[in-house]
Amino acid sequence: MAFGEHTSKSIIGTRSKELIEKKIILCVTGSVAAIRSPDIARELMRLGADVYVVMTKMAEHIVHPDMLHWATGNPVVTELTGEIEHVLYGGEHRQHADLILVAPSTANTIGKAAAGIDDTPVTTLLTTAIGAGIPVIIAPAMHVSMYKHTIVDENIRKLQRIGIEVLMPRFEEGKAKIPGTEEIIEAVVRKLTMPQDFKGKRILITAGPTREYIDAFRYITNPSSGKMGVAIADEALERGAMVTMIYGPATVPPPPNSKVIKIETTEEMLDAVVNELKAEKYDVAILSAAASDWGPVDRKMEKMPSSKGDWVLRLKALPKIIAEVKKADPNVFLIGFKAEYNITEKELIDRSYERLKEMKMDLIVANDVSKVGRGFNVDTNEVYMIDPKRDVIHIPLTSKKEIAGMLLNRVKDQTKA
Repeated sequence: MAFGEHTSKSIIGTRSKELIEKKIILCVTGSVAAIRSPDIARELMRLGADVYVVMTKMAEHIVHPDMLHWATGNPVVTELTGEIEHVLYGGEHRQHADLILVAPSTANTIGKAAAGIDDTPVTTLLTTAIGAGIPVIIAPAMHVSMYKHTIVDENIRKLQRIGIEVLMPRFEEGKAKIPGTEEIIEAVVRKLTMPQDFKGKRILITAGPTREYIDAFRYITNPSSGKMGVAIADEALERGAMVTMIYGPATVPPPPNSKVIKIETTEEMLDAVVNELKAEKYDVAILSAAASDWGPVDRKMEKMPSSKGDWVLRLKALPKIIAEVKKADPNVFLIGFKAEYNITEKELIDRSYERLKEMKMDLIVANDVSKVGRGFNVDTNEVYMIDPKRDVIHIPLTSKKEIAGMLLNRVKDQTKA
């Protein structure tokens, strides 16, 4: 520690160097959860970050600025002065902060940030930093009913749509609680260390099942949860891509920072994919959805009576979505998924490679869903990635998040070649 340096800075980098030389601005607003802010600051410091604090007047009623000065070893901004602190920390210049973290954030601050209102040091800093393209993470802390307010929800979604990461609360004991310190720290580390190797790239992803109606409301479907597509979308967003999801009626929600087009049937998914590829220039199309291959020849818009007895359905083959992708955009990098059931590894690879060639894919991801922990409605999978040269990468049973990362790495490698 250098002579004259604040003693609290001696903890910087004592746990790891993940955030070394990173400057993080911790914004504190008037929630009782502000008592957690000193701990958050010091955990970031232990990973190497230099932390500066900006507070609202209401936050000073919860935690004294002197406490945060002690915690970080840096002066605390409680009002904007001739130093133009909002520009110093969040302006368009080389010395600006690496990340702005608002923890905790009140609904008041969220609403003002969403509307571009600048009447506190925190909101003025946020407007400046967002305009400068500095990463922002917000950890809301408010009463549980406030999250149910339509306008509060719209404000959160508005911030998410412009790329701000919002860490939603834990709901415990009938209360909405700010995410744990560890979760907040992990989000900061991920944001600052994830490579931005897909920045500026546009990726189209299909995810989830489709439904084929047999009468007014009964339908044929499959157990797809959408988890694989969501994992890929999350990974792509974290690596800087702009993501559009063509999303069937899945059980997990799509990432809030993606453009989402909701569909139900295979034909609706096909139309959405083709329309997007013709309307926008996409770099990559990843068809991870489990679109139905068969649908009823006729659909009667009535409820078939349960007293009918036997009911014979006549099915027809539905169009293959992947067959239309290269017709809509011959230059898009196309990735397909193929699920098989209880076949040998050789059969799986052979069948998948034939499908890859037939549909002019650039990569295919294959798996056998007959095995436990693989495929539908689970968080794990075992897959084989096959390219046009028949090079095969086997990924043993692991999380879909890990597979998503390896898949995008493969895309990056193949598009460089």
